[in-house]
Amino acid sequence: MTIAALILFPLALAVLSWPLPWDRGRSWLLPLAGTLHLLLTIRLFAEPPRPAGSWIAADALGLLVLGVSSLLFLCCSIYAVGYLRFRLDRGNRVIVPCLLIFLSALTLAALARHLGLLWLAVETTTLASAPLIYFNRNRRSIEATWKYLLLCSVGIALAMLGILFVAYAALHGGEQVSLQLDDLLAGAPGFSRPWLQAGFVFLLVGFGAKMGLAPLHSWKPDAYGEAPGLVGALLAGGLTSVAFLAILRGVQVMAAAGDLALARQSLIGLGVFSLALAAVFMIRQPDVKRLLAYSSVEHMGILAIGVGIGGLATFGAMFHLVNNALTKGVLFLAVGNIQRAYSSKYLGEVRGALVRVPVSAGLFLAGFLAITGTPPFGPFLSEFTILRGIFGAGHPWLAGLFLLLLAVVFVGMGSTVLAMTQGEEPAGMVDSGYRDSLLMVGPPLLLLLLVLGLGLFLPEPLRQFLQEAASLLEVAV
Repeated sequence: MTIAALILFPLALAVLSWPLPWDRGRSWLLPLAGTLHLLLTIRLFAEPPRPAGSWIAADALGLLVLGVSSLLFLCCSIYAVGYLRFRLDRGNRVIVPCLLIFLSALTLAALARHLGLLWLAVETTTLASAPLIYFNRNRRSIEATWKYLLLCSVGIALAMLGILFVAYAALHGGEQVSLQLDDLLAGAPGFSRPWLQAGFVFLLVGFGAKMGLAPLHSWKPDAYGEAPGLVGALLAGGLTSVAFLAILRGVQVMAAAGDLALARQSLIGLGVFSLALAAVFMIRQPDVKRLLAYSSVEHMGILAIGVGIGGLATFGAMFHLVNNALTKGVLFLAVGNIQRAYSSKYLGEVRGALVRVPVSAGLFLAGFLAITGTPPFGPFLSEFTILRGIFGAGHPWLAGLFLLLLAVVFVGMGSTVLAMTQGEEPAGMVDSGYRDSLLMVGPPLLLLLLVLGLGLFLPEPLRQFLQEAASLLEVAV
């Protein structure tokens, strides 16, 4: 019952929101949906697991992604009420139902235990988020939308091919042909190894495009750069987490088949390449939203490296998934406020933000310190755990490269962030009239406090839950 409500309630509100004649009333449906969704998600943690063979059920990996996505959506939904008041010229008859459909699709993807259903849910997130990227309705936003649709559709098609290969691996190995995850894990030892390996590679490439791993990331700078800040937060913290979960389902099958080495090597390779490419493109990046897009590519690489190393690093990756999603929420919401205050997102036109919007600029500066792994924020702890795992696995050269690239990212990102927030405002800049308000700074402030709290203290129930999620990727279930 709880699972059905989590998926269907946002859809029902999406249908209800369309005919409402009052724009401001329609926007309040978002925090209503976000609050109820988070409460139902918390309730789901306490419910007993469904029997094996269910198409929709909750395990530790799915609940981890669902929990962080639900919390992030609630914060973004509260922010959206304030944001949409400034965008009355655009209306909200499209953005509100699309956000609700997006939430429903994220939920279905997190709870799906059937590869076909998972694929359908991830594809639905693509369709629901495309109008959100186009919200500003200008030449750049439509270009970003089409690029997003084209590249993610190609990726999702490759993922479908990977699913078909996994099914054929079962058929060729004489096992029962089923895409239900429990059946796949039970029969994986008898699957045809070449077909299974080919299937995982296509799954990795396909869902990796959605996740934004390099070199499959090229939609990210455009989409994140042109979408509203709250949409960027949901894409960077929610959508990428769901795509990562889809890859992890493939890793589970490979682990059950006894072929985890190939999966880990592939993840390490794409992870290092993503981290290196992001470090290069973050140097002297003048567009702050594109800067955050490359930061997302960087952290997807960190997640891939953590799971690729295994052991303690996998635990660190699960923890980093939470920290990355929450911190990206801080950054995108804060930079959305700065862009509103200056009517620009370019370094040459945004200076002295601490003077014009001190709270938003302060949140952005703190978010930068958090996302670059500065103590005492949560990402420092998760990245340090991954680093310990790399050393513990006997890869000192990889650990050295990891540290070097993180240092480059810190310097490259810091040069842009400090220039935006420090100093005097540019001469002749027109004042847009925007000032910080509770609805616009409250949500990112809450997210920042959570990230700070996770860096200072990791509750034992959360630690055990992260360990349970990590264990699903280490052994056959």
